[in-house]
Amino acid sequence: MQQWIFLAVAIVSEVVATSALKATEGFTRLWPSLIVAFGYVLAFFFLSLTLKTLPVGVAYAVWSGVGTALVVLIGWACLGQALDIPAMIGLLLIVAGVVVLNFSKTVSHA
Repeated sequence: MQQWIFLAVAIVSEVVATSALKATEGFTRLWPSLIVAFGYVLAFFFLSLTLKTLPVGVAYAVWSGVGTALVVLIGWACLGQALDIPAMIGLLLIVAGVVVLNFSKTVSHA
């Protein structure tokens, strides 16, 4: 169970860092740049802890899929980015792909 908590922290850290990336204005603004750097370091640290017990394929699929979906939703909710029907279908396909990958015996037991 602990590996899933580590993975959740990694995902949230990466999403915070990615969401703050635009505010850095090319890393010319100090505080947003520090948030981005700290968020990515924290994300990779907790991802590395996750990989002690979870297969890399499963961990990375969940990390990237959930992270992508959350960043898209944050972009829509907070940054005024469009989220049309094709984008929503794409997000559902990403989530479905992660679920299928997690049930794959080849990836999850490597």
